[in-house]
Amino acid sequence: MPSESDLMERPLISVVLAVYNERKHIQECMDSLRGQETQDFDMEILAVDGVSTDGTREYLEQISLVDPRVRVLANEKRRVPFAFNIGIREAKGSYICIFGSHAVYARDYVSVCLKELQSKSAAGCGGRVFIQASSAKLQARLAAYAFAHPFGSSRRSFRTQPEGYADTIGYTIFRRDVLVQVGGYSETLLRNQDNDTNQKIRALGYKLYCTWKTHCFYKPRETMRELFVYAYHNGFWNVISLRENRASMGARHFIPFFFVLSLLSAFLVAMVGPLLGTLPDRLFAVPFLGLLFLHLAMATAAALGVTLSRKDTGALLLPLVFLGFHVAYGSGTLIGFVTGGRAGISSRQERVPAAISPSQ
Repeated sequence: MPSESDLMERPLISVVLAVYNERKHIQECMDSLRGQETQDFDMEILAVDGVSTDGTREYLEQISLVDPRVRVLANEKRRVPFAFNIGIREAKGSYICIFGSHAVYARDYVSVCLKELQSKSAAGCGGRVFIQASSAKLQARLAAYAFAHPFGSSRRSFRTQPEGYADTIGYTIFRRDVLVQVGGYSETLLRNQDNDTNQKIRALGYKLYCTWKTHCFYKPRETMRELFVYAYHNGFWNVISLRENRASMGARHFIPFFFVLSLLSAFLVAMVGPLLGTLPDRLFAVPFLGLLFLHLAMATAAALGVTLSRKDTGALLLPLVFLGFHVAYGSGTLIGFVTGGRAGISSRQERVPAAISPSQ
């Protein structure tokens, strides 16, 4: 824990921002970081670029010329955990923020999280995460609604979690010494690396805290295809994460897998059962149709709530989005188990967007 003399001094906060081809989002993100209220601390921003090809690197370098707090670092391996570890090694601050470039941060985000971290005797603190559509298009709105609702992401996701001590948090300011103590981020995990590091921190007896006194806005994928591909990959990497650090994964991460497994089993019964000739054919379809009905009923209730609260009739399509999201996620986990986490995706094959890859 920082000494009393450390708390009395003006600390340096290092913001580590992993980026790759983020030209659409990077300006708004950087504006929010450069505009942080820093009355009680100094701040540096380490933008770790994964060899962007869309002008992101050039934009960041221009910013660094006019703002000495900004440094641009190269991430030749172009993967999220490598970017975070490069930033941790290069950071000069006694506190390190692990941030994503798909987010926009309130002006007091860093200052409030720092104060809450210190007052709660925590090793890390993150603010409340609001989900904001990447554009006004229907698909972007639906993706945002799916991410933001507990039915889509579970009630323990850092996107939906309540204020208080937590198992995992996102967009976090950490004590540097604690991050170094756990060895930074696993470079084996291209997804769920936040779960892994947070669990290792808690295993050493440290606490993590989520405060609602400040917030940031996260912008998810813009199309249904991107949303479902993201879900599939996250589900797949759950298997690898389970193998690498079983304690970092909870039952909630595998609910979509059990849903898909149940659907497949029920479908098999519906196809094979009639061949046995012991019961009327239609009865064998009841488990499959019942599972679908139950999911769609719960999804419809969630969709109606979103429609009323957002005053957006487009949200009535959410039952189909939730179903696609959960099936894609669960299918990824199923394929991961079947192949041992080696088919279709590997640390050499998958390019993960440089924004922090939130876990479900």
